[in-house]
Amino acid sequence: MDRIPLFLAFLRAERAASPHTLRAYGREVTTLAERLAPRPVESASLLDLRGHLAEGASAPASLQQRIGAIRTFFRWLVREDVIAASPADRLSSPRVKRPLPRVLEVDEASGVVAEPAGEGWRRARNVALLEVAYGAGLRVSEVAALDVADVRTDAGTVTVRSGKGRKARIVPLGPPALAAVAAWCAEAALVEGPLFRNVQGRRLTSRGIYDVVRASGVANGLSDVHPHALRHSFATHLLGNGADIRSIQEMLGHASLSTTQRYTQVELDQLRQAHRKAHPRARAAREE
Repeated sequence: MDRIPLFLAFLRAERAASPHTLRAYGREVTTLAERLAPRPVESASLLDLRGHLAEGASAPASLQQRIGAIRTFFRWLVREDVIAASPADRLSSPRVKRPLPRVLEVDEASGVVAEPAGEGWRRARNVALLEVAYGAGLRVSEVAALDVADVRTDAGTVTVRSGKGRKARIVPLGPPALAAVAAWCAEAALVEGPLFRNVQGRRLTSRGIYDVVRASGVANGLSDVHPHALRHSFATHLLGNGADIRSIQEMLGHASLSTTQRYTQVELDQLRQAHRKAHPRARAAREE
């Protein structure tokens, strides 16, 4: 049991694990240790692990997460020279069918972005927010964490500093998004600090961004529009317009877009060219 806090500290410090991941992994490993007691958890065999996982009904997705937690823990024990080999590496994960999120048509996405919910300063903020979210394919947490300085009008990019696993990346932004951000900053007299703010002037939360996207979808006659739908639409529209998969992987900040393809570094100029060529908003502005 004494090893579990050290394991969680490792996840927090070196893997930049989210609070949700820390809770889930800590709960799983603690339950395993309690089940094996008084034997130490590092003495677990493959049979012990299979017996533990068989306890209680788990949906495939939940079982996959449990196996991931156990694998990570035992690989950490190997790294720390506590055990020589991990019995968890021989566990088989169930196949999980994940339905794809909704993909907006190009005209639907353009309508939501160009005609969002809100009036006055909220409208200026929401146009900028939606242009950036869809124009760069950002996660909702990444949009919430943006600062004014992260959008470089001169370079035509947005720097994402709070990506998954705290991996920073630079993503091209098209002219409509850059213009919308400039208009919002002028409207709100922003020169530094959080880019998207609420009525109190504080950073807009992920929940607040979700509400903006949902309300803007409803305003355009679309139900169930959420930030990840914009992100997925971004990737789908780029792919459909000829962008190569490596560029999309880089812009999304994914290790891969499928289980068979690996992340590949692409130069920023290549990303910018792919974005301008394939993204509907950037293409429209260029044609105009």
